[in-house]
Amino acid sequence: MQLPDENIEYNYQRALAQPAEAWTPLAELQSQHLISTDRFDAFKKVAMDVRGVVGAERELLNPPAKLRPLHSGFIDLPQKLLDQFKRKQDASEVGKIIRISNRLREDVDRIVVLGTGGSYLGPRALIEALCHSYHNEMPAKLRMGKPRMYFEGNNHDNDPLQDLFELLENTCVDPDLTDERWGVIVASKSGDTLETAATYRAVKAEAAKFYGPKSPMLKRVIVPITGAKSKLRELCRAEGYADEDVLSIPEEVGGRYSVFTPVGLLPAATVGLDIRAMLLGAATMTRRFLEEPFDRNPVLQFAAVNYLLTEEQKKHTRVTAVWTRKLEAVGWWYDQLLSESLGKTGRGPTPVTMVASRDLHSRGQQHQDGPRDKMVNNLVVRTVAHPAVMVGMADRNEDDLNQFSRKGLPDLMESAHKGVTDAYAEAARPTADVLLPALTEHTIGQLLQMLMLATVVEGRMMGVNPYGQPGVEAYKSNLTRHLKATPNLPKGEVRDAAKGA
Repeated sequence: MQLPDENIEYNYQRALAQPAEAWTPLAELQSQHLISTDRFDAFKKVAMDVRGVVGAERELLNPPAKLRPLHSGFIDLPQKLLDQFKRKQDASEVGKIIRISNRLREDVDRIVVLGTGGSYLGPRALIEALCHSYHNEMPAKLRMGKPRMYFEGNNHDNDPLQDLFELLENTCVDPDLTDERWGVIVASKSGDTLETAATYRAVKAEAAKFYGPKSPMLKRVIVPITGAKSKLRELCRAEGYADEDVLSIPEEVGGRYSVFTPVGLLPAATVGLDIRAMLLGAATMTRRFLEEPFDRNPVLQFAAVNYLLTEEQKKHTRVTAVWTRKLEAVGWWYDQLLSESLGKTGRGPTPVTMVASRDLHSRGQQHQDGPRDKMVNNLVVRTVAHPAVMVGMADRNEDDLNQFSRKGLPDLMESAHKGVTDAYAEAARPTADVLLPALTEHTIGQLLQMLMLATVVEGRMMGVNPYGQPGVEAYKSNLTRHLKATPNLPKGEVRDAAKGA
């Protein structure tokens, strides 16, 4: 069991209206725009009851029609994977992921990760949070053999993909040299998401040109991740992939909840991250959710505070303010999780991610003085990983910074956080802090599992099914209809047009 100071916590007191001894303009604003302590205390029982409902859903083998789709398998998955690894080691799913990740590290210097939605945002969130900020630019020796990572297959954007092909064609010339070889991880549960499927076909063609269309290297360096019954799995079988070379997304886990399946774990393991520590963090958060009382339960606290502010205080814009750029992709991941889970039947908060202190100089004015429709959740990491960059003393002091010469950038960031939260509090603008003791595999595991669990709880509070995405299916159907009506590009012009000839 981890030490208590490794736990992440949710500090939500600034979202509550504190009892006032006398009327003041601030007290009036607080009564209008924050949650009253009486209402919050009464709602704790509702939150605990909803926890019981969500917990019981894990046991339903044949859920009633009103609960379908029910993709609650993510809740227990981290602990199941850890238990299986303990029993079976290399023969377990985690063992298989580690084995394939080691093979990729030995075989290639670059990996193109193909996926969209959770299949793209999950691995990107893990890698950007925990890898070197300039991982891809570091020489191989400093990367200790960990491959560079590129993300594609999440868009129909022609030119960036052609730019990637140009990069690979000019840096990867000899397939006999490990440091010039590249591979692919393609993740799609259904296998029919057009962004990923079309990009995969184009990327496979590039790989066949590089290695040779009959090269056995193709199946070593291209790793598919998909559902048990999908077009991608059918394609893999047709191409001669052995079952053990295709990783599986469990049927009971939805795409945006799949970060702790091979979708997130394989890319993370391939760049050397400790996926067992991630799973331990996620499993720890699940235990806290299922066992701890409300006052020690960050999942229930986060869900209750944000539900009440959205539904009762009409704060329909939910800002995730990340206080390190390394968590920006976590914000994007949460944007998708929240939008697809709760944006239904004309309801649901609108998510916005901002990086502090950077975006205080672009959005801060609106958050301070604009429409009172926002709740700000700060993601704050208490400790930095590297020695502090100091302001330092200078011979010229026209910038008036010598007074702060013994301060470091972490001091500036902490002061900025305190300053802006004080300013919001003085204007009765609700904020809360998700506090991470450090940025590690264990804390990231906790954080992502907390946000997934809280989203499901909030959906059940709203009476909205947090699984499935019927609105996205409507878009996909219309896309296919329009695509069939689009004239084909003349066959001989395809490559010339791509090169701008």
